[in-house]
Amino acid sequence: MARVKRGVMHTKRRRNWLQQTKGFKWGRKSRITLAKTAATKAGVYAYRDRRNKKREFRKLWQIRINAAAHGTGTTYSKLTHALKTKNIALDRKILATLAMDYPKVFEKVVASTAK
Repeated sequence: MARVKRGVMHTKRRRNWLQQTKGFKWGRKSRITLAKTAATKAGVYAYRDRRNKKREFRKLWQIRINAAAHGTGTTYSKLTHALKTKNIALDRKILATLAMDYPKVFEKVVASTAK
C-alpha cells in the first residue's frame, strides 16, 4: 500500500485561513492557530451583528417617528394604532424617512389618520 501525502490540501487550507484574516493585527494575520480562531470568531460576530443591526435600526426608526409625531401633536403608539385601523401599510423605515426628509408628507399621513 502506498501512503497518501496530504501536503497540497494542508497548504491550501492554511492559505485559505490566512486569506480570511488578511488585514488583521499582530499574529492573527500570520500564525495559523491564531488566524483560525480569529476567522471563526469574526464569522460568529458578523452573523450576530447582522441581526443586531436590524434591531438597532428599528429602535432608531421608532425614535424618529415618535419625535415627528410629537411635533404634530400625537404619539408613536397612537399613530401606529391609527395607521393600523385605517389600513395604511407603511412600515417604520418608510415612516422614519418621511419624518426626517419629507415632514410635510409625514404631516399629511398623520392628518389622514385623524379623519
